Formats: sequence, C-alpha cells, structure tokens
Amino acid sequence: MKLASLKIGGRDGRLILVSRNLKNFVPAGDIALTLQAALDDWQQTAPRLNARYEELNSGTVRNIEPLDMAALAAPLPRAYEFVDGSAYLPHVERVRRARGAEVPESFYVDPLMYQATSAGFLGPRDPVPVVSEEYGIDFESEIIVVTDDVPMAVTADNADSHIQLVGLINDVSLRNLIPAELAKGFGFLQSKPRSALSPVLVTPDELGDHWQNSTLSLPLHSTLNGAFFGNPEAGTDMQFNFAQLIAHAAKTRPLAAGTIVGSGTIANEDTERGASCLAEIRMLEIIANGKPTTPFMTFGDTIRIEMFDGGGASVFGAIEQQIVRYEP
Repeated sequence: MKLASLKIGGRDGRLILVSRNLKNFVPAGDIALTLQAALDDWQQTAPRLNARYEELNSGTVRNIEPLDMAALAAPLPRAYEFVDGSAYLPHVERVRRARGAEVPESFYVDPLMYQATSAGFLGPRDPVPVVSEEYGIDFESEIIVVTDDVPMAVTADNADSHIQLVGLINDVSLRNLIPAELAKGFGFLQSKPRSALSPVLVTPDELGDHWQNSTLSLPLHSTLNGAFFGNPEAGTDMQFNFAQLIAHAAKTRPLAAGTIVGSGTIANEDTERGASCLAEIRMLEIIANGKPTTPFMTFGDTIRIEMFDGGGASVFGAIEQQIVRYEP
C-alpha cells in the first residue's frame, strides 16, 4: 500500500490511499480518519486498507481523484516518537576524521541514536523556515520506517515484524549550532528543527526484492538547486539494519504505534556516488584540503530527495523544499 495525508481536518490531516503510480488517490477516512488511527489498530485496519488499495489500482473503486502533491501534509503529520540513528558509518568516520578524532570501537556494535522532534513534520512541498543563514542550514537525505506497538526489550530477530511502513525524510540540521550543543554533553535540541517526510509511506511488500533483511537496497537521489548532489546506495555500508535500530531504541522502553525510526544520513565508502548532506562534502574537503569550500544552504535554495525503483518509477514521491526566512 501507499498511504498519505491531505492537509485538511486539523493537525493530523486526513488519511488517503495513493495509487502505485502516484497519480491518483481515494479517501480512506471511513476506515481510519488519520494514519495514526490506522496504526493504533493496524491488525484490523491494514486488511481493509489493502483491499481498497487494490481496487484503486484496478480502477474499480469510486471517488478516485487526481493527486496534487502540494495538497499533501506529511503522511504522519505528528508522531509519538522520532528516534534517529546513524547507521551509515562512512558518514560518522568522515565527520570524526575531519576533526582528527578516531571512531570508537563501540560504534561498530552499538548504534548511535538520539531523540528527535516529532511534534510536527513538514509536508513534502512545504518550505523550510529558518531564522538565520548563520545557523548553517543543511539537509540530510534519509530513510525511515514506522512501527506498530513494539514491546520493551524486543530482539532484533523479532523487531522486523513491527516495521509496517517505509519512507524518506529530510532531516533538517543547523550545523553551526551543533558544536556548542554537543559540547554541553546533552545532545541535540536547537540544532534539529522540524523535518519533512516523503509524500507517501509504503508497506514493505511494495518494495519487492529491494526490501530484505530490514534494509532497503536502492539509491537515494539528492538534487540541490536542480543539480545532481548524490545517489548513494542505501543497501550498501549500512552497519545496523532497521530491526537492529528498533531493538536498540526499545531496549528499556516500549515504542508506541506510529514511532518513526530514522537510518541517519545515507553514505557509502565509495565517494563517487556523491553524498546525502552538505556536511559530508565539507568534511571531505577538510580531509583533502584542510578547509571546506562548499557553503551551507541559503534562503531560496531548493533540495529535492527521491528514490526510484528498478524501472525508474518514483517509489515515495519527491520531497522538494525551498529554504525560506522565518517570518514571525
């Protein structure tokens, strides 16, 4: 299935089913008013939603309408939790090398993860409001999964069954605010504003053979101001799969239905495929030349993040956003 939310009906939008080719949709409010409501009772709602999804793709259901990406909110406009990992260690290694630090051995067996903001997500075409360019505005192209209710202390072997949806995220970062925050020893806060989700979230079965071992194996494309930026392979160099990330997050607490778990910035050892954030390009420049030359984003810049299947069709639709000055 492909699920999305329209920007109507309040903060949590209205749930719709989107056709496999992303061209049409049909309302699903009579089954579950919102995506969160569907996830809260997933065992009951998923079969009904899937039946209507099949009717949508066959053209046998009523009320089919053309899809307007600009009318979409984030599929899950707000979530109970968003925990973001850093599963691609080439990214971590480069960041640490650029400041002359080694990667601790524990990073290879114990995932990095932080509690991110989940009170609201930007829609796939919403602008990204920022107070100042001096904050060091950056995008991060990532994959996310959404869970049903996950019990505390779930094992990685059992966590896979709790992955119900897969999507993309632009995990916005304000890089120049990060060093001072991390120096306090208490993690991110001001440096991590609201992120944006892809137009649709999809069930793992939609991904076919590209979804195996809780890992999505397709390139993730990022385009900055219309120019190619990177397309690293998401199935390569992922130190911890999503089942392992979920098990890490649930070690001492259960996860509520609707929890979002992020992969962290997609990065490969092979730098020929480009990168998924400006910080990594800057780190490579520091390693090579002693200083960065690529600037962070400025007002008016546009980022596009998208993933295509083996036939060239967009899987989740594109996140396409412009950086704008925040106006109170």
